[in-house]
Amino acid sequence: MKTADLCDIHQRELQICEPILTSFGGKKQFSGPIRTVKVLEDNVLVRKALETVPEGSVLVVDGGGSKKCALMGDRLGEIAVSRNLSGVIINGCIRDSAELAKMDLGVLALAPMPLKSKKEGKGEQNVTVKFGGVHWEPGHYIYADEDGVVISPGKLTL
Repeated sequence: MKTADLCDIHQRELQICEPILTSFGGKKQFSGPIRTVKVLEDNVLVRKALETVPEGSVLVVDGGGSKKCALMGDRLGEIAVSRNLSGVIINGCIRDSAELAKMDLGVLALAPMPLKSKKEGKGEQNVTVKFGGVHWEPGHYIYADEDGVVISPGKLTL
């Protein structure tokens, strides 16, 4: 479903993310229920979430907007693909962008950054996070494509 069409039909019930994210994955259109992780320059919980969230989910990672290190690269991307996740949205950076671009996975992030993150395991899972002018609530639905990202309290139909 195109985000523009969803906005035309369901605008009142949608949150629309500000255009702060860049697409790095091979899949440009993706959707699914939200699962969240909130971390700062540490990707241990990102990996744990990628290994455990349900198939078809979109993992939303609130990295506090930090551009000091990457929270996901090709290895974590491979985990997401092997588990049939729909996508990953990161308020932070990725690395291995050329490899992520070849994967059947939606990946949106702020920027590429070659430095890997810390491995301390600090952060929170399954909490509402806020960035891009919207609240990303676990269980709500994300619809993403080349035009942007919209969030709905439930699954939508056209």
